[in-house]
Amino acid sequence: QVQLVESGGGLVQPGGSLRLSCAVSGIIVSSDTMYWYRQVLGKEREWVALITSGGSTSYTDSVKGRFTISRDAAKNTISLQMDSLRPEDTAVYYCGARGRWGQGTQVSVST
Repeated sequence: QVQLVESGGGLVQPGGSLRLSCAVSGIIVSSDTMYWYRQVLGKEREWVALITSGGSTSYTDSVKGRFTISRDAAKNTISLQMDSLRPEDTAVYYCGARGRWGQGTQVSVST
């Protein structure tokens, strides 16, 4: 059974950092492409980052140079390090793979 559980969200000031984590079961994170998406209430879910089974990473333009996706094969988790956060990064962040998603974690960037 596939299960993804995100954690690490919270409230941070502009310019600050957060690290999101996703605990995964039912999928081996080093054998599949893993994704981070985000969604603002009333808008469509937006792709943020991915990491392939080969370790290649890709990011949407708005987060390049600020966000870093990674994985820990031993713990079977993926992470999203978010630096230089902006108010427009405020959203619910989801990890996913094979069309399955976690419950999301709220990230709010505000003074």
